[in-house]
Amino acid sequence: MPHILIAPDSFKESLTAAEAARVIREGLSEVLPAARYIELPLADGGEGTMEALVTAAGGRYEETEATGPDGNPLKARFGLIHDDRTAVIEMAEASGLQKLPLARRNPLKTTSRGTGELILDALDLGVEQVILTLGGSATNDGGLGMAQALGVKALDASGKPVAAGGQGLLEVASLNLHELDTRIPATRFRVICDVDNPLTGPAGATYVFGPQKGATPEMLIALDQGMARYGALLEQVVSRKLVSLPGAGAAGGTGMAACGFLGGRLEPGVDVVMDAVGLRAHLKDADLVVTGEGRIDGQTAHGKTLAGLAREAAQAGVPVVALAGSLGDDYEEALACGISAIFGITPTPMALEDALAQAEQNLRRTARNVGALYGLG
Repeated sequence: MPHILIAPDSFKESLTAAEAARVIREGLSEVLPAARYIELPLADGGEGTMEALVTAAGGRYEETEATGPDGNPLKARFGLIHDDRTAVIEMAEASGLQKLPLARRNPLKTTSRGTGELILDALDLGVEQVILTLGGSATNDGGLGMAQALGVKALDASGKPVAAGGQGLLEVASLNLHELDTRIPATRFRVICDVDNPLTGPAGATYVFGPQKGATPEMLIALDQGMARYGALLEQVVSRKLVSLPGAGAAGGTGMAACGFLGGRLEPGVDVVMDAVGLRAHLKDADLVVTGEGRIDGQTAHGKTLAGLAREAAQAGVPVVALAGSLGDDYEEALACGISAIFGITPTPMALEDALAQAEQNLRRTARNVGALYGLG
């Protein structure tokens, strides 16, 4: 009787990691009903990281109101673990890409302010530590909205507050931290990210992630230039090198902001989550790992869930099969991480909206086919 570990990340905008694990199990069970299954949802700093950490620690959630990425109020929650001494704040909750339909995505306007408001709410509860997870943001404002919510003054050349969103990067001429919430320096911030991109340039926040957030080619040029000026300004204010930090470009530059304004320390999210859920112990008894996420491409090998999982599985001598909502450029690079096989789940070319709507049935069917192949072996 094979022991199969099902450990996916979320399929962004369609299935949470827990939902994906359930669907994969249903597909495998159609042809391998006698197998022993363990569902272990994973995350890497993006969507689902808060849930994975709170579940592993037996924590709880607080719900509050925050500013959404488009400036409108929304309901958001954050986790509390370690006897309520640690808050787990997921940027995607208040500032996430999934909060906006495709037609309303515009990185010149989307703001990270709501994430800062969640931090304030957590501080009001007396937490000693904040774990801030950065993935899945709809923003490219360099974390400036988050900082403004915490008391930072960002002014243009005439001394007026800059506009919200990425537009503020094009205007900011000075940063004043004198009114930064006094509890920030006394609080430990662990900043969990799922990418190692720098702040600017061809591999930076704007050019790599801006298009999925609604940026046009013209926006990309302006936003990257604005991000560079803003980054240099923040380095001067805090007297610390930030722009070149691996992960500074996470969440539209919020990685840099979290280090500069909050004094945070960037950590690879997948390592934090794998430790929290006890992945290595589960691998000891596994014969096969089935994982997956919404998209596998050249970025997968750089700090993403599948790369970290494959590395640990390879050390344990367990083969890994990965399922993807879509396969992007250079997806084969993920094979070098230790993944044995990669399967796209979309059976025919289709619009993104249709692929998202059909994700569950496509994932179940592909998992069933993987189970059939495994059974033949």
